[in-house]
Amino acid sequence: MNTRPLVSFDWAIKYLLRDKANFDILEGFLTALLRQELRILSLLESESNQDDRLDKFNRVDLLVENDRHELIIIEVQSNREIHYLERMLYGTSKLIVEHMQLGDDYDQIKKIISVSILYFLLGEGETDYVFHGITEFYGLNNHSRLELKKHNKAAILGLEFITAKDLFPEYYLIEVEKFQDIIQSDLDEWIYLLKHSEVKPEFQAKHIQQAKDKLAVIKMSPRERQAYERFLLNRMDERESIESAKEEGREEGLKKGRKEGHYEEKLTTARAMLAENLDIALIAKITGLSIAEIQQLES
Repeated sequence: MNTRPLVSFDWAIKYLLRDKANFDILEGFLTALLRQELRILSLLESESNQDDRLDKFNRVDLLVENDRHELIIIEVQSNREIHYLERMLYGTSKLIVEHMQLGDDYDQIKKIISVSILYFLLGEGETDYVFHGITEFYGLNNHSRLELKKHNKAAILGLEFITAKDLFPEYYLIEVEKFQDIIQSDLDEWIYLLKHSEVKPEFQAKHIQQAKDKLAVIKMSPRERQAYERFLLNRMDERESIESAKEEGREEGLKKGRKEGHYEEKLTTARAMLAENLDIALIAKITGLSIAEIQQLES
């Protein structure tokens, strides 16, 4: 049974999900990922959350605040980036600084949750497709976890005590292409949507059927459809440029290899001629090597 086409999730984050009326889609996705009920209070702006519709982009940032006053940054990355983890760390660190006012006490620091939806393979060898990174402190001797019982944020969060996990940035990495389309959880239903831009009728994750309705291409206005088509063309151009650059690099490598191989053949020929005690000038004329290069072979 064919379902009606849905817009890609990176487009939705850039344009549709910025509308408060569509926050339920983000809430459903984040509830499945974080395994806790949450409500989005607002969409926030930062230097990494600007909306420039003229840009050709391969990265999408969306920054929201939930009802626990945590900041959640959602990023879609289409193309491989070697130093992606370093950029994640920089992004969360910068966000902490952006939301601190001069003179604020340290207890005003916001908890940051970073969610990266990756359409390239970041790691090698592992078979999982969702990864979670936290900071915790454990004793070197008895391996007990450090718990801060008397802490203002414990009361704010409704906890008896807090740990470093409740304060330090938290990271989620979703490697979409590794997902094998085996549905075992609500989160898997959302990742299926991320991978195929499709919601099956039997999916039951929170708000996912609303996502199916709101992300339907058929419901776009003519202006939205034109913008979406431009986005898809821009993304195709980006991928074509990357593939062209890769092909040029491979061809340049082959040319260099052939050139180096030809040079090695000349050196081999020159060594053989030197072994026959032929004149260096004659060897240079036959092989095309310089006299200096041939003299180095004698040493």
